[in-house]
Amino acid sequence: MNLTILTLEIRYEQDVVLTRQKARKIAELLGFDSQIQVRIATAVSEIARNTFQYAGRGIVEFKVEGEAPQNLVVGINDNGPGIPNLKTILEGRYTSTSGMGWGIINTQKLVDQFQIESVVGQGTKVLISKKLPKKAPNLTNQRLEQIKQELDERSPQNPFEEIQRQNQELLQAMAELRKREEELMHLNRELEDTNRGVVALYAELDEKADSLQKANELKTRFFSNMSHEFRTPLNSVISLSRILLARMDGPLTAEQEKQVTFIQKAAGGLLELINDLLDMAKVEAGKTTVHPSDFEVSDLFGALRGMLRPLLAYNSSVALIFDEAVDLPTLHTDEGKVAQILRNFISNALKYTQQGEVRVKATVNDRIITFSVADTGIGIAPSDRERIFEDFVQIESELQKRVKGTGLGLPLSKKLAQLLGGDVSFQSELGQGSTFFATIPFVYPGYTPATALPLPTWQIDPERYPVLVVEDNDETLLIYEKYLQAANYQTLAAKTVNEAKQALQRFRPVAIILDILLQKQHTWSFLSEIKRNEATRNIPVLVITVIDNEKQVLASGADEFLIKPVDRLLLLAKLDTLVKQEKLQKLLLIDDDLASRYVLKQLLNNTSLDILEAANGTEGLRLAETEKPQAIVLDLNMPGRDGIEVLKQLKHNPITSAIPVIINTSKPLEPEEQNYLAKNSVAILAKQTSSQADASNQLRQALVRAGLILNHN
Repeated sequence: MNLTILTLEIRYEQDVVLTRQKARKIAELLGFDSQIQVRIATAVSEIARNTFQYAGRGIVEFKVEGEAPQNLVVGINDNGPGIPNLKTILEGRYTSTSGMGWGIINTQKLVDQFQIESVVGQGTKVLISKKLPKKAPNLTNQRLEQIKQELDERSPQNPFEEIQRQNQELLQAMAELRKREEELMHLNRELEDTNRGVVALYAELDEKADSLQKANELKTRFFSNMSHEFRTPLNSVISLSRILLARMDGPLTAEQEKQVTFIQKAAGGLLELINDLLDMAKVEAGKTTVHPSDFEVSDLFGALRGMLRPLLAYNSSVALIFDEAVDLPTLHTDEGKVAQILRNFISNALKYTQQGEVRVKATVNDRIITFSVADTGIGIAPSDRERIFEDFVQIESELQKRVKGTGLGLPLSKKLAQLLGGDVSFQSELGQGSTFFATIPFVYPGYTPATALPLPTWQIDPERYPVLVVEDNDETLLIYEKYLQAANYQTLAAKTVNEAKQALQRFRPVAIILDILLQKQHTWSFLSEIKRNEATRNIPVLVITVIDNEKQVLASGADEFLIKPVDRLLLLAKLDTLVKQEKLQKLLLIDDDLASRYVLKQLLNNTSLDILEAANGTEGLRLAETEKPQAIVLDLNMPGRDGIEVLKQLKHNPITSAIPVIINTSKPLEPEEQNYLAKNSVAILAKQTSSQADASNQLRQALVRAGLILNHN
């Protein structure tokens, strides 16, 4: 629709006043409010004044266009000289002492749409538009005639009346501005009051946050300290229960065995809770240290398979399946923490699966490895899926009475995965089963590759026993070095017979490890030469080779024989036997807990060790200096002198500084303590272990590392 309301010609200055009057009246008749009327009238009069001033004459046309919504459109055209710098004016960059350009700029701000075209020498066309109010009815031909009639009936005002009208509009506008100013002042006061309230609220929140932080630190400190106090008696209860169940001191009746089993299970459950609490507290406090190392997924799966096999004894209708780890890269992250995450996933799956299978597998994608543990268990209801990673939450189910737990396994797994740069997630369907995922980078993000160290040179460490290893395979040399580095032996490598002969001229090893084949060269003649030479004949020789010819090796003069690949514990035991065959071996136990010392003696009751006991640090230092034991097992938490202080005095005393020390404690270690103990002891053992066999095996390995020979009685 296009309806023309009025057309005016501008020839004289009073026509500009008339244009303003008509514009305001038309706006009023079309339903605009008074404020918009003034805006429209001002915009039209500004353009009309420019037309008269710069072109001398022009045409103003008022129209209504469109259907819904309709728009008031005012066109103002002239045939004047045009505007040569229109672009500069529209961009606001034109400056004029006469005010030229300001009318155009200000008019744009007063209307909805503004269009201008100007050709130099031909004239200018301006089109301004304002949308009709929503409440106004659509303009029809009938209404158009009424508007025209009202415009014709109204006599034009003289300029003085128009000036008076404009003054009234200005006064009204000033009153409106004053009202707005008062409203703004009131709003500012409200904002100031609100700001003061917000500042007070933030101060209160900061105070609460500080209180929560202090409470969290107290909680962490409590768990760290009290966990050790709880662990010590619990470890004693568990260890003594194992001794009773192993019938080391005589038989048990069926009822006694049942009672001791209940005691052991209760203590084990409480110890599990304490361990989880301590792990959570350390992660939350940022005190958990990541120890990245290279490991294979296949080895990890093998260890988990053996570790979790006892859980299957309670439910023979569930199969634990590890998919073969094929074409997976070597991981460099914290193997212990990855194992802990998967152990939690698998143990949960076994607990909540009555029949079917629990399947463990690993997949790779873009330097990320995803471990998944899928079960055919009871599943997780949608309402519980947001809660399972909350601390101490255990989902209610028909199996809950049978399955006991701490409710910390999944939250701890999530925090550990995030610590390694990954995360955990899951999928579950009620009654069908669940799958938990742990997504972890191949390489721990905080890992910085260390500079490769050269192979050991022939520079003798006076505090270690030198062992000459005649072997040309770099991997085998590295294995031997790792096997011997935790003991008192120093690995000195020779890859050829000539190098071995040069080494024997420069130092006297306590033993020789010899391979029969070196770079397609047999070492039989070298073995015979060692045993014929008066200077080397008393050096024990241990031959380790892939050829099973023990009789020929021993006949050629070798003292012992092993076939590749060799077990670390067996290798250390052979070396110890060769190096210290007739030496009386004393072991000193320094621990204030009588039960802990009793458990250690029971673990070693079938060895030939002479065991000495000290109930405190002072007595332990005295016995270490007078008896000069071959090794010391030291607890850390003791009254008076604690274990750290005792260890320092042992190392500072020339008489005891060379005695190997094994740390046996239930105390959670801080990183600084861990580093110090790792440098000044041959092993760090935890008093809490999963089984009697594990405890015995770990202790024996530590003693072999310390150089003791564990012959059985």
